[in-house]
Amino acid sequence: MENYLWLFATAGGAAILGLALAFGLSSQRKLSRDERERQAERVEDLYDKR
Repeated sequence: MENYLWLFATAGGAAILGLALAFGLSSQRKLSRDERERQAERVEDLYDKR
């Protein structure tokens, strides 16, 4: 019985982690063209300040 508990904890933890990663990756949205351009400009500004 103790072995099944460890198996459940190990497999269950990996399954929960996998589901959380899959959910996080699937809920990301793509940036629009304007957002990408603004992001690129702000990155350039950050590197210019160094």
